[in-house]
Amino acid sequence: MSGITNNGRVPRLRFPEFRGAEPWKVNRFDEVLSPVVRERPKPAETYLGLGLRSHGKGTFLKLLEDPAKNSMDQLYEVKANDLIVNITFAWEGAVAIAKERDEGALVSHRFPTYTFEKGRTTPGFFRYFILDKQFVYNLGVISPGGAGRNRVMSKNDFMKLQVALPSPAEQQKIAECLSSLDDLITLEAQKLDSLKAHKKGLMQQLFPREGETQPRLRFPEFQNAGEWQTLPLAALADKIMVGIASAATHAYRETGVPMLRNQNIKEGKIDDSSLLFIDPAYEAAHKNKRLRSGDVITVRTGYPGLSAVVTERYHNAQCFTSLITRPKKSLLDAKYLCAFINSEIGKRFVLGAEAGGAQKNVNAGVLEALPVYLPELDEQKRIASCLTSLDDLITAQTQKLEALKTHKKGLMQQLFPQVSEE
Repeated sequence: MSGITNNGRVPRLRFPEFRGAEPWKVNRFDEVLSPVVRERPKPAETYLGLGLRSHGKGTFLKLLEDPAKNSMDQLYEVKANDLIVNITFAWEGAVAIAKERDEGALVSHRFPTYTFEKGRTTPGFFRYFILDKQFVYNLGVISPGGAGRNRVMSKNDFMKLQVALPSPAEQQKIAECLSSLDDLITLEAQKLDSLKAHKKGLMQQLFPREGETQPRLRFPEFQNAGEWQTLPLAALADKIMVGIASAATHAYRETGVPMLRNQNIKEGKIDDSSLLFIDPAYEAAHKNKRLRSGDVITVRTGYPGLSAVVTERYHNAQCFTSLITRPKKSLLDAKYLCAFINSEIGKRFVLGAEAGGAQKNVNAGVLEALPVYLPELDEQKRIASCLTSLDDLITAQTQKLEALKTHKKGLMQQLFPQVSEE
C-alpha cells in the first residue's frame, strides 16, 4: 500500500489492486440498509436480552430472569450481522453489528435493527465504519438535545445519514486487513493478561499467607533461611507522612518542581504522562515534604494503597496528598515494601482499615499499623528484583499493545476518506 493524493472521496491509502479504482460513492443509509422487524412475544421464562456499548464497541448479552419486570409486551429478535441502534443513546455511538453469539437474542422497540443490501456493502466493512469519530459525531447531531429519553433519535433521520463506499471487493479487503490487526491486538492483550495473572499468582506464593511465617515459594539460596518476622511499618520506617495537602492550583507552572498526583502513581511505577509542575518559591515553603529517591508513595483516595517507588528522577519533587514512606534502609528494601503493599495481603489490610465511608481514604495511621512480613534484607531484594523484572515485561507488553492500537487508529484514518477532505 502507498499514499495517494486525496481527491474527493478517495482515501489517502489504498491497496495496490485498487489504486486506479473509482472514487468511493456516497450513499444514504436507506440505500444500503433495510429495516427488519421480527416480532416475538415476551417469553414467560428467562431469556437473553441484547445491549449495546457506546462508541461502536459492540454488543453484550444479559440474562433476564424475570420477564415480568420488563414492561415491553412485544420484543424483537436479532440475527447475526444485523445492524442495531439504541435510539436513546445513539448520540453516544451506541450502534453495533450483531455477532454469531447474539443470534436469537431479544431487544425492545428502542433497538431498531437493519440488514445490509447485498452487493452494496458488507457487515465486516460497516463494523469499522461505525467506529469513525465523525460517524459518532453525526449521530449526536441528529439526536435532540437534553438528556435521557429527550435524546431519542429519529429513525428517519438515522436513515438519512451517509456513508462513502468503495466496491464490495475493496470493502472486503479493508475489513480483512483491519480484522487481522484486531486478531493481533487480541492476541497481544491476552499475553498481557497472562503476564499480569502470572505476577499475581507469583506474589501469592512469594509472600506468606496470613497467619503463616514462611512463603510457599522461596528462591533456592533462601530455602534453609529462617522464618519471617512480622513488624508494623512504623517500626521499619524513618518517616510516614502526607505530601502537600494545601491548595496548590495557584502555584502550577509550565516548568518548575514536579508535583506527583494520584494519577501518576501506578502499581510499582510512576507515570509522568500527566505531570504537573509547581512554582519553586511555593515548593520551598514545603521543603519538609520533599520526596527522596527510594521513598514509597501511596495513593490515599480512589485506589487506596496503590504504591510506587520514587526514582532518582523525582528526588526532591513533591506529591499532592499522597502518603510518603521512607524505609529504614538497614531493615527494609523500598522495592520490596512497594511490592508488599501492592500484594493481596497489603491490599486487604489497607482496604479493610480504610476510613471515610463511600470516599475511600487511607491515612498515615493505617500505613503505620500495616504488618509487614519481613525476611532478611537479601531475600527482600531478591524478591523485589524478580517482581521488578516481571514488571518490566508487563510494561514492554503494554507498550507493544498500545503501539498496535495506535497503528490501527492511524491506518483507519488513511483507509477511510475523511469528511473534511470531501
